[in-house]
Amino acid sequence: MTDPLAPLLDLEGVAAAVKSAQDSVFAVHRLPANLRGGSATAAEASVRAARASAAIDGGDAEIPADASVTDPILSGALRVAEALESLLPTWRRAPLQALARIHLLAAADLVSDPDVLGRPKNDEGVGPRLELLAQLVTGATSVPGPLLTAVVHGELLALRPFGSADGVVARAAARLTMIATGLDPKALTVPEVAFFRRVRQYAAAAEGFATGTPDGVRTWLLFSCEAVETGAREAKGISDAVS
Repeated sequence: MTDPLAPLLDLEGVAAAVKSAQDSVFAVHRLPANLRGGSATAAEASVRAARASAAIDGGDAEIPADASVTDPILSGALRVAEALESLLPTWRRAPLQALARIHLLAAADLVSDPDVLGRPKNDEGVGPRLELLAQLVTGATSVPGPLLTAVVHGELLALRPFGSADGVVARAAARLTMIATGLDPKALTVPEVAFFRRVRQYAAAAEGFATGTPDGVRTWLLFSCEAVETGAREAKGISDAVS
């Protein structure tokens, strides 16, 4: 069968950007601190990713000294970060179940009706597109990790399937995809920081992807790959500090 995402690699500059992103992440995994396990790097990366993800959506990026987080967006992002490792098997096998769980964790303090937690909207087209996304995650494509990660991330931002905490959900799904594809198996990198630092460009690129035009999709893919490289540099800084 034809790989549905393979044509994206033919867009100008995308294949090179994907390769550069891969190389930057693999280099972080080869650092001495991470060859020995990388748990300290991963732990710090997880917290930084959650803080940046919350801040992108207007949450508080700062964790109080006594760890008593009251901001609902940050609380949700931190819950999601803590659960990601345990969700990895479900993501590989049944990604829609994983998305439901991520939303429940992310939006628990944001919605008044608990019955909507983990339930995608009934809007026309959301269900079928989520099903297609699940097929990609579970083996319908063999494109490199940076490309599949960008597509998962961009599609969830475009769909906003739950109506609350969708940004945190999308970035968590992208993080799971980086791990599951073998791009970043130890979850060392922090592309979320890059998205936060360039939040206007992030929003604009995501809107371009949502249009489905070749230029819009290409811009998002290139932006995402660049963020992976920036996230790898962030990871190197963490690794140097903990080694």
